[in-house]
Amino acid sequence: MDATSGIWDSNLDEEEAFSSSSPLLSESRGEKEVTMTTVVEIGDEKKRVGFDAGIGHEVSDDTAHQISHDPWYQVGFVLTTGVNSAYVLGYSGSIMVPLGWIGGTTGLILAAAISMYANALIARLHELGGKRHIRYRDLAGHIYGRKMYALTWGLQYVNLFMINTGYIILAGQALKAIYVLYRADDALKLPYCIAIAGIVCALFAFGIPHLSALRIWLGFSTFFSLIYIIAAFVLSFRDGLHTPARDYNIPGTHVNKIFSTIGAVASLVFAYNTGMLPEIQATVKPPVIENMKKALWFQFTIGNLPLYAVTFMGYWAYGSSTSTYLLNSVNGPTWVKMLANTAAFFQTVIALHIFASPMYEYLDTRYGRGQASAYALHNISFRVLVRGGYLIINTFVAALLPFLGDFMSLTGALSTFPLTFVLANHMHLKARKNKLSPLQKGWHWLNVVGFSCLAVIAAVSALRLIMLDSKTYHLFADL
Repeated sequence: MDATSGIWDSNLDEEEAFSSSSPLLSESRGEKEVTMTTVVEIGDEKKRVGFDAGIGHEVSDDTAHQISHDPWYQVGFVLTTGVNSAYVLGYSGSIMVPLGWIGGTTGLILAAAISMYANALIARLHELGGKRHIRYRDLAGHIYGRKMYALTWGLQYVNLFMINTGYIILAGQALKAIYVLYRADDALKLPYCIAIAGIVCALFAFGIPHLSALRIWLGFSTFFSLIYIIAAFVLSFRDGLHTPARDYNIPGTHVNKIFSTIGAVASLVFAYNTGMLPEIQATVKPPVIENMKKALWFQFTIGNLPLYAVTFMGYWAYGSSTSTYLLNSVNGPTWVKMLANTAAFFQTVIALHIFASPMYEYLDTRYGRGQASAYALHNISFRVLVRGGYLIINTFVAALLPFLGDFMSLTGALSTFPLTFVLANHMHLKARKNKLSPLQKGWHWLNVVGFSCLAVIAAVSALRLIMLDSKTYHLFADL
């Protein structure tokens, strides 16, 4: 068996050790209720939670959010929402321009394949040692111990904080783009638009208690995504037909090209990965590994197609002059561009909630958990206070440093590389111990060392870009 084979083989000792549920039957007069129990890993502790077959979801005293509640296709749409968020409007400029046709196309395909493999490794470990690891840090703590639990939580927090900061920048850019369609006075600055976006994101966070509660909002998210992706694709195609020969040469000096290429590589891994796969997998109904497999295949096949379409079309139409927010490059009817930007704004609000959910879950579980309904007044008040404070910080940083492409590169470097690629391969090595062949061990170590080096190099490159942009545009820039 080669190093990459059998990633979904469920006949490993680790999975065999897991007893996902054991029925406890209790009969009452005229009715029978079946309750299932499963073990959930909460940090260093092992807790038992109940599964009520009548209502179809687990109810845990150790998390304030729902687990094992969602069908695989809902989880697939959660993953696809992240992949096809308004960030896709930036990939023509942030990935294709620095890498060119050959490098960009090859990079997008290879990054998808490697990301699928790494996410599959993480998904297989969800039931390691007979426990449900519903958080990334719980899985790391189970394998490595308490120190790695804390380090993983820190990395994940940085990852999700920067992703959410980027989302607020995106939403602010969409509002600014709508404003300039109708007014040329430049009175509404980007920092003001970012502040408005932060307020709307907070209002949405107050009303949606947890990830599973998104439900119909995932449908709206898909609808909004299709609006701005189709609009950007069609308008770019029309511009490309009527534009003279484009320049596809990679811009910049030799040194700048090197750093831009490194930053684009970080953006490649950022494009496909969430950094919170165990938290998303925690919401899926049993069998959790098999259902997560379906969700991942959905993401990396059908779910990636809109990303490819709009990224390649934008670069084809505008070449090296493509903006890092594609809707700023397109020409067309004002109402179409207004509609596309409005859709991008609202989709971003929904997508941010997904990537903020691990922090919300931590705060709700540790400080705000109550036995009443999630919509009880004291629970809503808690969300207003705590989530509002978290998003105020996000919004301030977004307005302070509104450099979207740089944030994508820095996020990929500091957290996506370590969480998705380095840890996934090393945890697999630790979990399977002596069950791997020398070839398989060599493959995983190659991934660990290679992606660790890439993470360091990409972080240096991203910080350099942020410093250069800060000198060029100043803080609270109106880009």
